[in-house]
Amino acid sequence: MKQRLDADRPWLRYYGAVPPTIDYPEVTLYGALAATARRVPQSVAWDFLGTRCTYRDFLESVDRCAAALAGEGLRAGDRFLISMPTSPQGVIAFYAANRLGALPALIHPLSTAPEITHYLDATGARMALTLDAFHGPLAAATPRKPLERIVIARIPEYLSPLKRLGFWATKGRRIPPVPADPRVRSWAALLAAARPATQPAAGTTNDAAAILFSGGTTGLPKGIVLSNRNFIAEGLQAASWCGLGEKDAILAILPIFHGFGLGVCVNAAFMAGGKSILVPQFSAEIVSKVLRKDRPNVLVGVPTLFDALTRDPSLARADLSCLTACFCGADTLPRAVKERFEAMVAAGGGRVKLLEGYGLTEAVTGIMATPLTEYREGSIGIPFPDMLAKIVKPGTTEEAPTGEEGEICIAGPAVMIGYLDDPEATAQALRAHADGRTWLHTGDLGKMDADGFAYFSVRLKRMIKSSGFNVYPAQVEAVIREHPAVAEACVIGVADPAQVERVVACVVLRDAAGAGAAMQESIIAHCRERLIKWSCPREVEFVAEFPLTRVGKVDYRELARRHAAIGQAKEP
Repeated sequence: MKQRLDADRPWLRYYGAVPPTIDYPEVTLYGALAATARRVPQSVAWDFLGTRCTYRDFLESVDRCAAALAGEGLRAGDRFLISMPTSPQGVIAFYAANRLGALPALIHPLSTAPEITHYLDATGARMALTLDAFHGPLAAATPRKPLERIVIARIPEYLSPLKRLGFWATKGRRIPPVPADPRVRSWAALLAAARPATQPAAGTTNDAAAILFSGGTTGLPKGIVLSNRNFIAEGLQAASWCGLGEKDAILAILPIFHGFGLGVCVNAAFMAGGKSILVPQFSAEIVSKVLRKDRPNVLVGVPTLFDALTRDPSLARADLSCLTACFCGADTLPRAVKERFEAMVAAGGGRVKLLEGYGLTEAVTGIMATPLTEYREGSIGIPFPDMLAKIVKPGTTEEAPTGEEGEICIAGPAVMIGYLDDPEATAQALRAHADGRTWLHTGDLGKMDADGFAYFSVRLKRMIKSSGFNVYPAQVEAVIREHPAVAEACVIGVADPAQVERVVACVVLRDAAGAGAAMQESIIAHCRERLIKWSCPREVEFVAEFPLTRVGKVDYRELARRHAAIGQAKEP
């Protein structure tokens, strides 16, 4: 339903050429992709390390993949685990599952076996897709419901012959062969086999389309269920905001297991008919090369990406006039990084500014951003078309006065269906307000000025942002407590110039005499066996006891203050 241009949206005067509302097709994600393929069949849909695929060929590969997965037993309503970097196979499988009416659950490909066990138990998935390099942890997972099929893809499958040789020489030869396993199927063989075509599932735009994972208060990541409508709406909103059209390209450097990477870098391009340049692994060198060679128009990322680019000497001489929109999210953008990046772009002939945005996986990803034509210091911007935002007094549904700090709440077509099999958490996050709308309570504090520009303050929920990735202290603490020498653990985020925040574990030992470098290494090694590397503590600090809040909880804020004070005392 189109919203009125009324006082609820004072920010509309700053929209410029962005439409205040968008007509969203009442189709599934596969249906939306098929419509784009019919509209621009010869346009390039994606580019993967020099291999290009038109929309016509992309849709054909999605159809072949759907038939192959159906032949292996994937049916409408099934869950399908995708543990892949940003690559053609992961993207193709995502839309193929949607064609079948199956529900893909996307996870980090570097997840450990215990983490994968949790994801499989949470989703009930019986089939999974991963790379040969990541087969080991997936095969070692021990879910309650056995994993019946493991589809193995390989990076060289979508590389030119010359690049295949290069990949083999640098990385491929170090990947161990996949052991004999009756569950394993080859991606290449599955797509090459002749199979009868499947009919698209009779789904609706409001049906679930994907499960992405976020942190939980229990220490285990919880699934966020997003609909076809969520993805289509957020994709079209982001494309309109960035000016991303059929002649444009966006650099997909962010991972597809993350809403930012999947929702903006990939799906927004496909909704608009533009090109997504898929990059499977982040490095400043790779991104710099793509910027120089492929000249994308839109670049979105996290602060560590833009900081790394400003330090790459090859870009000091590059022509960067191709850039028309650059947005930073997931972390607060340091002013120094913004200024260095904009100076580099200007030296390269570009005029684009690095602007901030805000979003969360419960709404796919970004749902507000700074307009291209109106910058306000410290602001995370204004809501996208058809999205609403307001500030409420914490713990209530009562709207706070203009300029007063409170909880950020959002409403609109990008807001999730709910948390996977968790009605209690869903009811806490999605609440009906007096205006009759359902609002998502984000758990973030902020304020809003009279023009509707929002300003982020702090997260109400404990979360650490390390190199753009979410780290959930409760999850890390639960793992550390499993170490036999640990009595109690509290994880904090510490400011870090390279990572924005680094993970530090404060630990109370059962026997204080065991504190030392050897114990620190033992605890970190214990974490590395069970947690993805982003969540592992970079250092361990041993304490005799934890400070407590007035209600008897561990005061992690006080621990962070003490750590900062110790660091300052050590400075010369």
